[in-house]
Amino acid sequence: MNRIVRLATDDVTDDETTVTVRLGDPPSPLPEPVADLMRAYIQSRQRLPYASSRSSQRLFPGRQPGQPMNPVSLQVHLREIGVSPQRGRTSAIRQLVLQAPAPVIAKALGYHDKTATRLVTEAGGTWSRYAPGDHTR
Repeated sequence: MNRIVRLATDDVTDDETTVTVRLGDPPSPLPEPVADLMRAYIQSRQRLPYASSRSSQRLFPGRQPGQPMNPVSLQVHLREIGVSPQRGRTSAIRQLVLQAPAPVIAKALGYHDKTATRLVTEAGGTWSRYAPGDHTR
């Protein structure tokens, strides 16, 4: 969430068909209905309560000029519109562990192996018995 609140307005691109967010290279497309939520949010930025926020280049401006929104505040706002950030994160990780071994995903994302293994089991994946390491012997 810390990385999300630091996004700038030019990190989001909308070509009328696809909304992308630059989290890395290449930018990531947002799926529906998230793309529609982002479009609505960008249009509503002119009605933000703080004048300094309206002119900010931050996508999620905080109360202090030039500062991003507090991550906890963003989570509260997301919950108010029916988006559970934790549920989305868990769903994304479950999808990843179906595509690659849980220990590989755990290491890449900084999760504990047991957490990733539990998620792959919950998702019905087949990587639960993957043994990491050198298999060339």
